[in-house]
Amino acid sequence: MTNVTIIGNLTADPELRFTNTAKAVVSFTVAESQRVRDGDGGWKDGDSTFWRCTLWDSAAENLAESLHKGQRVIVVGEAKQRSFETRDGEKRTVIEVTASEVGPSLRWAVAKVEKTSGNGPRTVSQTQNPSGNGDDADPWGTAAHNADDEIPF
Repeated sequence: MTNVTIIGNLTADPELRFTNTAKAVVSFTVAESQRVRDGDGGWKDGDSTFWRCTLWDSAAENLAESLHKGQRVIVVGEAKQRSFETRDGEKRTVIEVTASEVGPSLRWAVAKVEKTSGNGPRTVSQTQNPSGNGDDADPWGTAAHNADDEIPF
């Protein structure tokens, strides 16, 4: 397992979908650019790395409602390598991140944070167990998705 922390900008609005078992999953790409010194001693953007990410369950719904193209985000998750063959027969390898946490970067922005019920993006009263499912072992509803759930894209 390779854990990563990515700080960059969303390249498009996150795409929210649902699996056959009604689990929410959001797909999004983060562009991470290094800053490098130019010849005059100033700074400029260097090469960019584009990270394809997914986030599951209620966090997926919260992300889709909260963050949009161009916004700076912080992503924490597990990077995995996957190989596949294109329709043209070309072999490709990609690295994808299954995010465990995503939030806005507050370096150049402010955010208003509201608690949700754990069943999606809506405001609820504050409780000891915000998931509302009676399961104190995972009070924030962050349990991993089942192996039976396929990403629908």
